[in-house]
Amino acid sequence: MRSAIGAGGTAPKLALALLMALALPLAQADTLRVGPHEALSRIADAARLAKDGDTVEILPGEYRADVAVWLQKRLTLRGIGQRPVLIADGMSAEGKAIWVIRNGEFHLENLEFRGSRVPAGNGAGIRFEGGRLTVRHCAFIDNQMGILTSNDGVSELVIEHSRFADAPQQMHALPHLLYVGRIARVEIRHSRFEHGYRGHLIKSRARQSSIRDNVIVDGPQGEASYEIDLPNGGIAMITGNTIGQSAKTQNPVLISYGAEGNVWPDNRLSLRNNVLISDYLPGGWFLRIHGDKFPTPPRLDIGDNETHGIGILTPTEETGR
Repeated sequence: MRSAIGAGGTAPKLALALLMALALPLAQADTLRVGPHEALSRIADAARLAKDGDTVEILPGEYRADVAVWLQKRLTLRGIGQRPVLIADGMSAEGKAIWVIRNGEFHLENLEFRGSRVPAGNGAGIRFEGGRLTVRHCAFIDNQMGILTSNDGVSELVIEHSRFADAPQQMHALPHLLYVGRIARVEIRHSRFEHGYRGHLIKSRARQSSIRDNVIVDGPQGEASYEIDLPNGGIAMITGNTIGQSAKTQNPVLISYGAEGNVWPDNRLSLRNNVLISDYLPGGWFLRIHGDKFPTPPRLDIGDNETHGIGILTPTEETGR
């Protein structure tokens, strides 16, 4: 029998490939530090220099007018120690946001975004344009939009242990604390939403919206419209939240489902084990289902919710269920 090596078989090629691979330097992830006394003092410089897989650590302090576009495919960005505060101070990346995340897998921790304004009225703390974004222990305060996503149908957003608050009192466009476009999925857990103005505390057009164990309460000074708006239906699970509407609300509905019509092939709403509070007089809806906007009525699973105030919870007059 002829040897595979002696016959010019695959073994020499495999051995050569292995030797070449061992000879090549391995790409290593780096940690870039940003801070007043670091080699990198501006976040925008880190956005320009960071490579896929790196971690960017941002030291405590205020970072004013330091906006950035992130083009990497995989990155971790975290604040170190006392939460760093990113203040727009009249600037925006691409006329959109303090940060624009183009298309990648990003993990954000312990960062605060403040004061985003653009002429279109939708200046965001973060404009999320594609990929997968996980946000933990962050804050979005006084932005025209806290986070604003794309409508690509495939992106995913996860928010945990974060705070969205203090919508600006603007009249030319509706400020939403969180505006999720037509992406594949959003998960919102253990977070707080408060002090809206005219817009909604949470607006999601996603195919799947999971909203669990949050405090979504506008507060006595809040003047938001809906606390949760799901204008295009989809699969929505709202569980274990405290959801409260103020007496100054712009709309007598806490939770709205399907007001702008059908987009997704599957429409289901589960509303369970929530505390629903309405301080609005003379009362309105704890839940309003716009069943007439769908080809077939959405499937509903509603139960074990505790209500306070005057309002309608049953959707029977619109869905026939």
